[in-house]
Amino acid sequence: MAEAADFQGMNPSPARRWLRRTASLVLGVPLVAGLLCGPGPAAHAAENTSDSRTVDVSLDTLTPTTPGESDTLTISGSVLNKGKQTITDAEIDLRVGPRLSSRVSIDRVAQRTDYAPGTDAPPVGDKYTVKLPKLVSHVSREFTLSVPVNQLDLDDDGVYQLGVSLSGQTPDEPYNQVLGIERTLLPWQPEAVEKKSQFTYLWPLISSTHLTSETGSDEQQTPVFEDETLAAELAPGGRLDQLVSLGRDLPVTWVVDPDLLASVDAMTRNYRVKSGATTVPGRNQALAKRWLSSVEAAVQGRKVVALPFADPDLASLAHRGKNISGSLSHLQPATKVAETTVETILHVKPSIDFAWPVDGAIDSSIVDVATSAGAHKVIARSDSLRDDLSYTPTAARPIGGGTTAVVADARLSNAFQGDMTKTGNSTLAVQEFLAQTLAVNLQAPGNQRSIVVAPQRMPSASQAQSMARALQALEAQRWTQPIDLVAAAGARPDANATTKVPGTSRYPEHLRRQELPPQAFHDIRNTQNTLDNFKVILTARDRVETPFGRAIDREMSTSWRGNPVGAQLYRDGVRAYLQSLTEEVQLIEKSAITLSGRSATIPVTVQNRLVQGIDHLVLRLTSDNATRLNLDQDKASAQQPIKVEGGHSQSVKFAASANANGPVQMTAQLFTEDGKPYGDPMRFTVKVSEITPTVMLVIAGGVLLLVLAGVRMYTQRKRAAARDATAREAEGSEGSDSSEPAEPEGPEGSEGDINSLDPGQASDPTPDTGPGSGDPSGTGEKVDR
Repeated sequence: MAEAADFQGMNPSPARRWLRRTASLVLGVPLVAGLLCGPGPAAHAAENTSDSRTVDVSLDTLTPTTPGESDTLTISGSVLNKGKQTITDAEIDLRVGPRLSSRVSIDRVAQRTDYAPGTDAPPVGDKYTVKLPKLVSHVSREFTLSVPVNQLDLDDDGVYQLGVSLSGQTPDEPYNQVLGIERTLLPWQPEAVEKKSQFTYLWPLISSTHLTSETGSDEQQTPVFEDETLAAELAPGGRLDQLVSLGRDLPVTWVVDPDLLASVDAMTRNYRVKSGATTVPGRNQALAKRWLSSVEAAVQGRKVVALPFADPDLASLAHRGKNISGSLSHLQPATKVAETTVETILHVKPSIDFAWPVDGAIDSSIVDVATSAGAHKVIARSDSLRDDLSYTPTAARPIGGGTTAVVADARLSNAFQGDMTKTGNSTLAVQEFLAQTLAVNLQAPGNQRSIVVAPQRMPSASQAQSMARALQALEAQRWTQPIDLVAAAGARPDANATTKVPGTSRYPEHLRRQELPPQAFHDIRNTQNTLDNFKVILTARDRVETPFGRAIDREMSTSWRGNPVGAQLYRDGVRAYLQSLTEEVQLIEKSAITLSGRSATIPVTVQNRLVQGIDHLVLRLTSDNATRLNLDQDKASAQQPIKVEGGHSQSVKFAASANANGPVQMTAQLFTEDGKPYGDPMRFTVKVSEITPTVMLVIAGGVLLLVLAGVRMYTQRKRAAARDATAREAEGSEGSDSSEPAEPEGPEGSEGDINSLDPGQASDPTPDTGPGSGDPSGTGEKVDR
């Protein structure tokens, strides 16, 4: 943006111009004398400006930041001797002036580090200095300077350069010289101006992605977080905690990513956190509840702008994704979900009419994508939509098609992007920010304008603290008055401001390199296709459609800029988990089966290991050789509807007809009702073995012969048993006719040889066969040997 060389309406008074000319003449006399007398120590010091970096001067506090006429300006800080020699006769001075004539001159002051004798004013006076007898090498000393504002010679309103310097001597250069200086800016506007700048500051509540697509199988679908880093941001002193505690007392417009609210809301109940290959219970419910309560209280009565869910990267979509089918279709649902989420959690109705591309960089394609999501207002930035004007115009401007670009001021928006953990950096940033806001007002004091500031999306805690200090300094409303973003977008546009949106070739290259690659949108499309095929078979679709739909939104988030590896891992994780769920519905593998006969049934089993039931599926069985084995009334394939409760299996039977013997390859495949294949096909072999009537007669005859043989064997055994019983009875009768037992012969008989015992004694076991018979065995009789 072009700037005027001088602020309009800021010419100094004639008396002040005379005083300055006189002072310059008086100060010039010693310089002329020095030139006439030849180079001396003073001349050497003037020539050698590199020594002004020997001491590092840090300004830690400056109060008040926007002083009034009766105030006392107090500056505290420290000085560090970075040189190798001890500095003696050191003196810390305050230097005021000159008044800066443009926003560009303010930029230059912030960039200068060396002491410039012709530019830096002389010290205010010995009365307001700090004496240091010596400053040892690599030693730091703290200081405090206090000066009544009425001693600073601040007459005309405007921005003044303020310098704090350290002068002293070293053994190598034993003369007084400036060895270090730090400059800041002092906005001087003791009285309120007639027409104040309308001032809008966006206060973003945005975080990176924390929730995964995974949920528990319980009724509540317990959410799973990637880690507990969100809890650290919510904890006292954390980044998000600071943003809420600071923002509730500031006149800001809250810009919220609903995904953050949804994630914290999920933490208020039972949740789990990934830990290696498993998950562990989350334990930060109290933190989440406290933070959400704080946010709800802070936004009551304030304007809240809700970005589309998960803050999609509009530039990546415009440049890399819009030509990939389905990519843009996610934006409108994400916008609708955003409104519902904010209303449900914060109980306020948000504005969903704003799009905020990364860093406010826009081109024609980004605007087209933003409006396709339903946005009619695009938050841009002045370094993207440039003006060739001598002043900063009003933020709102029409860019065609009923769309308004709300152009944030680039300098003010970038004011706190540095390292604000160092108090010195924060103090300088705050003073420069305040100086720029006053400079904007003084460019055209008779022309009231609306100025918008859109800071970084995710400011750190220290950056938020610096932003808050700057806004608190404007509470006196001497040259600004706060309005919300909706009012700023509706302000009357400046007729001279540019409304031409740059082409895609003008998009900053460093931002283009951070965009999501085309592969990301191919991955998103594949995941969406898998989800679409999966959800149609479910009886409780919301249990899958909601978590995965929001996970796909997160895959397009701006938070992945600068983290391409993390983005790829997240997409892979979503896709892999969804695929694992689809595989819970599958066909049970079959081994080869054999069919005998002309007709039979072939069973195929469908297993559902999901918690919920499945429906709207059909199972199709196909024969590779319908001539040998056909299905469904002489056809090559047949199908049946499938409906299986959660955690159950269903066996489906298909009628088959065999026409010839031999193996037949069969294919079983699940399909959705609209004909799309679901899962992998299952192939198995059916061995057909046809049985003819002749074979059946042979088999029946063989069975009859076996039965007859068994009957004959039974009869023969029965007869043999009867003969054995008759023989035993005959032997018993012959033994009973002898009156005396036979006497044993020889002396061995008297010793009771066991061979002499009567085999017919009652204690003896019954012999297996009859006593010795020389007759041959009967026909068919079995003899045990």
